[in-house]
Amino acid sequence: MAGDDQTLFDLTFTDNHGNEVPLSQYAGHPVLVVNTASKCGFTPQYDGLQELYERFRDERLVVIGFPCDQFANQEPGDDEQIEEFCRVNHGVTFPLSTKVDVNGDETSPVFAFLKERASGILGSRIKWNFTKFLVAPDGRTVTRYAPATKPAEIVDDIEKLLPA
Repeated sequence: MAGDDQTLFDLTFTDNHGNEVPLSQYAGHPVLVVNTASKCGFTPQYDGLQELYERFRDERLVVIGFPCDQFANQEPGDDEQIEEFCRVNHGVTFPLSTKVDVNGDETSPVFAFLKERASGILGSRIKWNFTKFLVAPDGRTVTRYAPATKPAEIVDDIEKLLPA
């Protein structure tokens, strides 16, 4: 269990090119973390996530997609195929991680932290693809959104976290 003083920025993730990425580089920024999949009914949300990224990146919003194949095998590709799908079909330019688990014994440390900070309606377990977590610039405050919540629906919450 993460200590109360731990922040998202104390963690790292592996990007889809195999590089270890320290989340400390985003300290002081709002970060939107999403478990994604290419063959899901919510996959069109990639467009909305890209729109958020383009709209707010100059104001320091970070969007990171974490592909996951734990839900009905809806992310079957490898990291290269996932990146190509996202770029070609949805114009994605925000960072992507390597494929991760968001539940179970092999849960990504990023998702273990997020789930501990913000449980869902049915507990901390992630129920489906495109569960979203908006982390405040303090790295501790986390708001969780259901898969059906469209990226455009969280604009107000993002704007509250941006520098004045």
